[in-house]
Amino acid sequence: MNKKSISRKSLTDWQRLETMNDEDIDLSDCPEVTPEMFAKAIVKRGGLPVAKNKAQITLRIDSDVLDWFKSQGRGYQTQINSLLRAYMEARK
Repeated sequence: MNKKSISRKSLTDWQRLETMNDEDIDLSDCPEVTPEMFAKAIVKRGGLPVAKNKAQITLRIDSDVLDWFKSQGRGYQTQINSLLRAYMEARK
């Protein structure tokens, strides 16, 4: 039987961590990131894999509509896609 705790209470000693200095942190098991390692890094946004069934298209949208979506911040294309998907699902 699995005896993992299901409590959401943190077991971290936050007060002790807040009083620590950088010198108090043991980094012996963490390799230092070199410029070469950093140059080979891959940035992934959102942590989710990109869907393989997406198609890149050219789509004409009214300028004010596009400007509004862009004003909502990052991810406006994903938001447009989600709205189109919801419309499609509602019409099935």
